[in-house]
Amino acid sequence: MFRGSMVALVTPMRADGSLDFEALARLVEFHVENGTDAIIAVGTTGESATLDFEEHITVVRKIVELARGRTPVIAGTGANSTTEALHLTQRAMEVGADACLLVTPYYNKPTQEGLYRHYKLIADSVAIPQILYNVPGRTACDLKPETVERLADVPNIIGIKEASTLERIHELRRRCGDRLDVYSGDDGIAAEAMLGGAKGVISVTANVAPRAMHDMSVAALAGDHAQAEAIDGRLAELHKVLFLESNPIPVKWAVGQLGLIPPGIRLPLVPLSESFQPAVRAAMQQAGVI
Repeated sequence: MFRGSMVALVTPMRADGSLDFEALARLVEFHVENGTDAIIAVGTTGESATLDFEEHITVVRKIVELARGRTPVIAGTGANSTTEALHLTQRAMEVGADACLLVTPYYNKPTQEGLYRHYKLIADSVAIPQILYNVPGRTACDLKPETVERLADVPNIIGIKEASTLERIHELRRRCGDRLDVYSGDDGIAAEAMLGGAKGVISVTANVAPRAMHDMSVAALAGDHAQAEAIDGRLAELHKVLFLESNPIPVKWAVGQLGLIPPGIRLPLVPLSESFQPAVRAAMQQAGVI
């Protein structure tokens, strides 16, 4: 259903942490103009953990309104409470999101059966396309391939964002085939993943280099190894430096350097350390974005 470079959009904030909707409008236009294939609204890169329920839905609604159907909007609606995730998913559908992305429940470490029931209940309750999201390095929760294979039979579960290893992406492709689209959740392996059959990438790097990520995805999905690898080579250092500190600290600083957003970020996260700023700036120069 969705293909290509899908940006895990940062949520712009002023220095005091309040939401900045003027900057949000600039971001949406920036991505539409640069070919971003879908926008992820208030995913984990969008600081979903520190937005309250109403802020969360307001940002999703604003992005839907700003996009005006020019690019799909996928709402991040995952939570470690099944009830909260269900309510967020329902409200995201009501405000016009095209699909929802649901991160695995974090901290409480559910069993595989618990994960299966969590996702199946939400999918059965809300008639919107849903994408699973597995990022065990952040959540202390690993959605195993055998559980994903079970969930692939749920009609409106359409894909999974897998942010662990290339080997896991290949295993999911083998197990699920055409029943479930697989998306890379790691920019560093995205080109190889798409060349191997993944349908796209849900990308942090696309916040900073949207045109390059789109072009790389087009090449990889077309099987053009040389072109995909050439573009990805210019982005390789950027993929790395955007995780010198916890995401989204470096990427918000980088987008700020493009003049698109103010420097706001919410505690407990703080702005990028000065010691890392030269490395991020150099990677942006190498990628050709500044």
